Amino acid sequence: MHRDGSAAKVFSRDDVRVVLCAPRNPLNIGAAARAMANFGFTRMRVVNPYEVAYREARSAVGAAPLLASAAEFKELGAAVADCALVVGTTSVGHRELQHPLRRLEYGARLIRKAAGPIALLFGSEKFGLSNEEMSHCHWLMRIPTVDLDRSMNLGQAVAVCLYELARDARTATRVGREAAPPKPASAADTEQITQMLVEALERSGYIKPLTAASTKMKTRRLVRRLNLTARDAPVVLGMLRQILWGLNAG
Repeated sequence: MHRDGSAAKVFSRDDVRVVLCAPRNPLNIGAAARAMANFGFTRMRVVNPYEVAYREARSAVGAAPLLASAAEFKELGAAVADCALVVGTTSVGHRELQHPLRRLEYGARLIRKAAGPIALLFGSEKFGLSNEEMSHCHWLMRIPTVDLDRSMNLGQAVAVCLYELARDARTATRVGREAAPPKPASAADTEQITQMLVEALERSGYIKPLTAASTKMKTRRLVRRLNLTARDAPVVLGMLRQILWGLNAG
């Protein structure tokens, strides 16, 4: 409890969804599932897995129970639709990142204090998260390896991230006297806002055919950087509906 009598935010591992994007190696999938079980995380989501590897991983000793309850999705947007915070993991590499990038220890503290369901994204073993997948993220997090360009094994990365989240879960209860932060907009509302904004931009002629894909990803990142609240989302959606109605009427 805060001194003013209000309840403190308590981190729950049940709020975290571990999302594996296009995993291809059954050993890595199994290792990720075992790491989740080791640290008390139970909600796994798998997006577009390599089917042969996924079937093989599901039969692996020690991984089968958690993988049996894992949710499978064709698209990342659907996998994170109920989440208020979406965090991607990256080894940085040579790409120019368009998101805020935080070290694991700092990012874990922010995740522990976040409200609502949280998605923690891990990319494929070969390529990591794609630019399209990153565009669904609010920010990115990296494990501080010695070589910034060297990625970790998928199972190891999941284990290290979840250990950091689990090792000091009580930290989030030691907060100050400030009021509880407003509930953030869900990923589903944020994506709907993105799609409606893109439609308005297309109808107005702002989006050009040659740069359409890039502009749409930039728009998605921009909307997420706004950190809209659950109360803001219906207002923004109403504005966009009126704009689209005006464009259609014209």
